Amino acid sequence: MAEVTAQLVKALRERTGAGMMECRNALVEANGNLDDAEVVLRKRGAASAAKKASRSAKQGLILVEIAPSGNSAVVLEVNCESDFVARTDDFQGLASGLAAHIASSPASTVEAALAEPFSKDTTLTLGDYIKGKIAKVGENILLQRFARISVSGGVIAGYTHPGSQLAVAVALSSSAPPSAELTALGRDLAMQIAAADPKYVRRDQVDPAHLAKEAEIARDRARNEGKPEKILDKIVEGRLAKFYEEVCLLEQPFIKDNALTVTELIKQKGKDAGATIDVQSFVRFKVGETQSAEEAPAE
Repeated sequence: MAEVTAQLVKALRERTGAGMMECRNALVEANGNLDDAEVVLRKRGAASAAKKASRSAKQGLILVEIAPSGNSAVVLEVNCESDFVARTDDFQGLASGLAAHIASSPASTVEAALAEPFSKDTTLTLGDYIKGKIAKVGENILLQRFARISVSGGVIAGYTHPGSQLAVAVALSSSAPPSAELTALGRDLAMQIAAADPKYVRRDQVDPAHLAKEAEIARDRARNEGKPEKILDKIVEGRLAKFYEEVCLLEQPFIKDNALTVTELIKQKGKDAGATIDVQSFVRFKVGETQSAEEAPAE
């Protein structure tokens, strides 16, 4: 049997785009012959995955995987080419497998995650596993992004909108032990974030440049409306308050009871529980939003 060298594996990967282990196994089967090994891969469908990898993938799913401990989670986006494939059991099973793997992985980037041995089959990297699925479903598939969220002394709650095109994870800290009531509050806040799309938790997190731009717009608008200079500061202050209400979670009206702000809701629930409760952070992903941003024309 011919020796299967790293150079041969590399050459076959360059020809076909198939995974390293798939190339090695094909070369072993073909006794080291590159042409025969390529035929082996084509019969298995692995070589076709590379050709599909250049195709646009804007459909897909958002998943939230919360650790059994309840104090950490990962939110991830997995893309494919069509809504039809996104709704299949094969694709949904793939996405669930990726979520479970990344939730237990130390990887901090997509690239690092793709290079790891896949937790359900350590003979393959995560990237090679995805390539195998590309060959099976006949569409390009991408692990588009993921984000981690954690809390010490509290809970992570999640909400996935029907259809799994939008999902949220929110971290709540509490001076009292985790409870069903705290988790229920977290779910309500996750639904709030899904519906109202805040960009920050609280005012002090607002990007100063963003705030300065809003203040400038508010001032110029007031001038254009003919408002006197002496009251411009007051008008800007009022309009920035409205801006904060739109972009800061804690200042938004609660979607289930507009008479309460989110801050008032949290204080009320904390009082009922005899605890101090706070929102530490949140992650909100929607399918395709990063690709839309990348494709938007420059202003």
